[in-house]
Amino acid sequence: MRLDPRDDRFIGLRDLTVWQTRGGRLLVALASRLADRLGAHVALLATLLAAGTAITLLTAASGEIYESVSDEAGVAGLDRPVLDAVLGWRSDPADTAISWFTDLGGQVGMSLLAVGAVIVMTLAWRQWTPAVLVLVAAAGSLAITVVGKAAVGRVRPPLADAVPPFESSPAFPSGHALNTVVIAGVVAYLLVRRLRLRWVRVTTVIAAVVFALLMGLSRVYLGHHWLTDVLVAWTLGLAWLTVVIVVHRLFLTVTRRSRHNRVAQPT
Repeated sequence: MRLDPRDDRFIGLRDLTVWQTRGGRLLVALASRLADRLGAHVALLATLLAAGTAITLLTAASGEIYESVSDEAGVAGLDRPVLDAVLGWRSDPADTAISWFTDLGGQVGMSLLAVGAVIVMTLAWRQWTPAVLVLVAAAGSLAITVVGKAAVGRVRPPLADAVPPFESSPAFPSGHALNTVVIAGVVAYLLVRRLRLRWVRVTTVIAAVVFALLMGLSRVYLGHHWLTDVLVAWTLGLAWLTVVIVVHRLFLTVTRRSRHNRVAQPT
C-alpha cells in the first residue's frame, strides 16, 4: 500500500511540504537524496531515521522520570499525595461513569475507535493514507508501551486504593494514556488536512487534546496508575506522534518534488 499525496499537503493555507526551519530543510534534503538513490525505499529509510532519533529522545526523557520514581523525589513525590486526594473525590456514580470512559482507551475500545475512524476516512477519501498512518502510529505506540512496561516493571497503586476491575500488568507507562495521545493525535492530524473552516480545525484539535488528557487523568482517578505513569505516557505519546507526522510530511514533500521534476523534464 502506498500513501496517496494528492490533496493532503495543506492544513488551511499552510503547505505541509514547505519547511520553515533549518532543521526541517536539512531533513528534506536528506530525504530527497535518499529518494534519488533508492526510490520507493526512501519512505522506509526516513521512518527508520526518524524513529531512531525519537527513541533516543524518549529514552532520555523516560530515564529522567524513572530516576525520580526510584528515589521518590521530584515529580514522583506527587504520586501518593495525588492519589490520596483523588480518594476523597470518589463516588459510586462518578466511579461508574469514569470506568466506562476509561474502557474507551483500552485495547478493545481504542482498537474499535481507530478501526471505525479508518474505515470512514478511507472510504470517504478513497485513499490508503488513513489506514497506513493509523496502523504505523498504533504499532509504534504498542511497541513503546510493551517495551516500557517490561523495562521498568513498576507496580501499580495498591488494590485497596483502586476501583475494580483491577489490573495486574506493570504500571509504567500508562498504555491507555499513551495510546490515546497517539491515536487521537493522528486522527486529528488526518482530519484537519481535510477541514476547510479554521474553527472546525481548532475544535478538532481541542477535542483530541481534551480526550487524551481526560483519559490519562481517569487512570489516576481510578487508582490504576500513578500520576508519573500518565505523565511519561503523555511524553512518549507526543514524541511518537511527532515522528509519525514528520515522516508523513517528508513523504509528501519528496513525492511532490519527484512529480514536479518529472513534469519539468523536457520530452
